[in-house]
Amino acid sequence: MEQIEVSTRGHQGFHDITDQVQAIVSRSGVQHGVCFVFCPHTTAGLTLNENWDPDVRDDMCIGLDAISPRRPEYSHDEGNSPAHLKSSLVGASQFVPVAGGRLALGTWQGLYLAEFDGPRRRQVLVTVMAA
Repeated sequence: MEQIEVSTRGHQGFHDITDQVQAIVSRSGVQHGVCFVFCPHTTAGLTLNENWDPDVRDDMCIGLDAISPRRPEYSHDEGNSPAHLKSSLVGASQFVPVAGGRLALGTWQGLYLAEFDGPRRRQVLVTVMAA
């Protein structure tokens, strides 16, 4: 297992970690298998999505804010209940196949750390397993 550290900017956003995860896959020497990526935080998550048009990431923030806006009736003292909900919706992990020593992503796909309560220093754990 290896760890990636990401310093997030701003309150919310999607941070492309595809190249960092691919570097770990390459160092592992695994040619065929699976890459497991895990985010050990309750107000952040991981997602696979389009990595060509940055407007998609902005639109995802808008959509998640619509699903989980700040609400006066939330009772969590830290005031970040929307971030906890978004983290649960997005999820904390991704499995990506490895083929030929590369992440087997679709043409436009990338791996993103989703920040919902930043700015923060986030860790992402990456495990590569041979088939």
